[in-house]
Amino acid sequence: MKQYPIKIISGGQTGADRAALDAAIDRNYPIAGSCPKGRLAEDGAIPERYALTEITGGYRARTRKNVQTGDGTLVFYRDELKGGTALTVSIALKEQKPLKLIDISVVEPALAVEKVREFCIENEVGTLNVAGPRSSQCAGIYPYVFEVISRLLVDASES
Repeated sequence: MKQYPIKIISGGQTGADRAALDAAIDRNYPIAGSCPKGRLAEDGAIPERYALTEITGGYRARTRKNVQTGDGTLVFYRDELKGGTALTVSIALKEQKPLKLIDISVVEPALAVEKVREFCIENEVGTLNVAGPRSSQCAGIYPYVFEVISRLLVDASES
């Protein structure tokens, strides 16, 4: 049986984006994604450890490119969709891309792992775009996403 996902992409913002990238790096999974020119993020420049491609057009263009590049998009949020997280959902729906929403205030990490695994298998999501709020807008988003993505991924060195 083919394993999904095989690559994690995101935009490199603090919070959900970085948590997903860090989990993938820690598990020896390939990462990619697009980020705004200048590697813009709320905490300054996105560190070079994240192998992201800079594109013009700011956050909106970055979001659109990552949704288009991914085989499916996974969005984490708490209680309600806001700002860039809501934009990600809107773009995924408009592009008719597979989309999975996880409300971290309701879904325990272990259940989230199973829901995401099922989503990736059912939709054959090889490249998973992970999105969600930045750290300053959602307390606890980083550890939650890091745990879910870490548990989702099997260490590539073992396969």
